[in-house]
Amino acid sequence: MTNFTLHDQHSAPQESQALLEKSLKDFGMIPGLHAVMAEAPGLLKAYQHLHQLFLESSFDNEEMTVVWQTINVEHSCHYCVPAHTAIAKSMNVDDAITEALRNETPLPSPRLEALRDFTLAMVRGRGHVDETVLSAFLEAGFTQRQVLEVVLGTAQKVMSNYTNHLADTPIDKPFQTFAWNKVD
Repeated sequence: MTNFTLHDQHSAPQESQALLEKSLKDFGMIPGLHAVMAEAPGLLKAYQHLHQLFLESSFDNEEMTVVWQTINVEHSCHYCVPAHTAIAKSMNVDDAITEALRNETPLPSPRLEALRDFTLAMVRGRGHVDETVLSAFLEAGFTQRQVLEVVLGTAQKVMSNYTNHLADTPIDKPFQTFAWNKVD
């Protein structure tokens, strides 16, 4: 496997240096994912922008966590599952939701379960979703806007999950306590 460089704001290509400064300011560190992505400034810039846009979506913190972690778990992302576990804690998401997502067990509400089912259908079907799944999502109280916001969240997670698979990104120290491996 190719060893990818973990850049800092000094070693990164010039176009990525300000982006890594932003990461440092936003997170108090440069997450390993960002350090890898810095090699391709357009990727890091796009990822940061998609992340911000998803944070501004109509989903609340629990719902964003369901979308993110459903995709992370489905993609078996060794880095993003622990990172988003820590993010969920910082967003005051109930640990029961996080654990259900990590362990692929039932979520505490039918509404969140409908969100997970729809998100999984989107990922597994590559955008082709059975009408019954879409109807169940809408009947759970979600909107057409949120259908499309799941697409936004999926785009963000594809960028991070695929990067982490290729680079075998080391888990950052603050996330190591939440290390995770998919149980088959």
